[in-house]
This record gives sequence, C-alpha cells and structure tokens, in this order.
Amino acid sequence: MADFVLPKNSKVKKGRHFAAKPGAKKVRTFQVYRWDPDTGENPRIDAFEVDVSNTPMVLDVLLKIKNEIDPTLTLRRSCREGICGSCAMNINGGNTLACTKALHDLPEGDVKIYPLPHMPVVKDLVPDLTHFYAQYASIKPWLRTQSAPPDRERLQSPEERKKLDGLYECILCACCSTSCPSYWWNPDRYLGPAVLLQAYRWIIDSRDEDTGARLDDLEDPFRLYRCHTIMNCTNTCPKGLNPAQAIGEIKQLMVKRAV
Repeated sequence: MADFVLPKNSKVKKGRHFAAKPGAKKVRTFQVYRWDPDTGENPRIDAFEVDVSNTPMVLDVLLKIKNEIDPTLTLRRSCREGICGSCAMNINGGNTLACTKALHDLPEGDVKIYPLPHMPVVKDLVPDLTHFYAQYASIKPWLRTQSAPPDRERLQSPEERKKLDGLYECILCACCSTSCPSYWWNPDRYLGPAVLLQAYRWIIDSRDEDTGARLDDLEDPFRLYRCHTIMNCTNTCPKGLNPAQAIGEIKQLMVKRAV
C-alpha cells in the first residue's frame, strides 16, 4: 500500500477569531488565509468580523482589517482601479481582483479569501510570481524587427490595430494561469494562458517582423499544446478577455504554416 505524506506546513488549521467592534451596524465575516514563513507554523484561517457599512469592495475590507484590526496582514495592492493586477487573489473560490470585486456581488455568508492557487506563497495573500514573470520574459514581449528603423513611428491601419483589441488589455494579474489545471500540472513547461495570450498579441501585430521565430519558440508539446481548452482562464479573467481564443488562434497559425 502506498504511503502518502503531506509536505511540511501544508495542513491549514483554524486560526484566530476577531469579533466585530461594539456598535457595528452591518457585519460580515471574512475568512482569510494567513501564513508567515518566519514562524515555521502551519498556515491558518483567521476569521474577521467586519463592519462593511462603508466598504464596497473586497480590497476596502482587507485594508480596513489591516488598518484597524490586524496590522500584520500582508497583501499586495496598488492602483485600486483594476489596471495593475497587484491585488489578484482567490475570493470565494474564484480568482479575481480584490479592488474590483464588489461585496454585493458575493453571496450571503462568510467570504473566503486565499492567495492565488498553486503558486508559492511569500506571506499571507502574496503569491510568488517570479516564475510567472520569467515565463513572460521568455516570449520576448516587445516589437522585434529586422528592417531598418523608419524615420517616424511604424504605422498600422485601423483594421490592423483592431486585431490587438482583447489582447493588449491584459494586465498580467495571473488570475487565468492560476485557474488552469494544465498550468497546475505542468507549470515548469507549459506557458499558461496569460503568457500565451501575450505571445499572440505580438504574433498578430502587423508591425512585428519575427512571426516565424515566435511560432518556432512555441512549437513544443508542452509550451503551447498542454492547453486542453478547459476554459477556466476565460471564465475567470477580471478584464473579460479570452485567453483560450488566443491560444486557439496560435494553434491555427501553426497548422496553416505546416500545410
């Protein structure tokens, strides 16, 4: 009989409970994942009762917890407008941005907040995205040309520019990649939906002159073809983009150049 042993510190335990302050008018409970690498202890789930009368977004709640209840809570955030991707996390089982996730969009009951799944955790709600960014850098996400630089900017027609819609808006929050089972299983070799969407953004750009080399780099059983069209990526994207479609377009380009 096989004997399976969980990795050290992998079992999540029940943490502390912080009751609402006297006089709170509209209370909701938030169950927040906590882990501090410096303590050597197992992760825990702390429960915070918060007066949400003036906190419309999940990020507002987390900042209220940090500012008024527990200053040790660690999270990543910046723009508060859904354009930087810093506050990406798992809220009630779905990857999204805390700054754009409204409390009224969540069902009644406790709200569960975890870091992005299947990523190493730096502390509490902060995932380690080092590998994710290295994969992004590997596709060389910039305009690659062989021709001499023109005297002015490289022009595009309105039709050519329109092809970039639904691609350039990606903010690299990693919500899609960390919701993808194929990426969970093969993160070392499969690029994942976010990076492949970014790759297609440059492949389809009329100003780029290195399409062949870009496709060559993706012609691999794992880098591209681990996508099984599960569609989690498209369903979870907080910007409403469609990484699965972009991946499908890359596969079609692979077929066209092979025939």
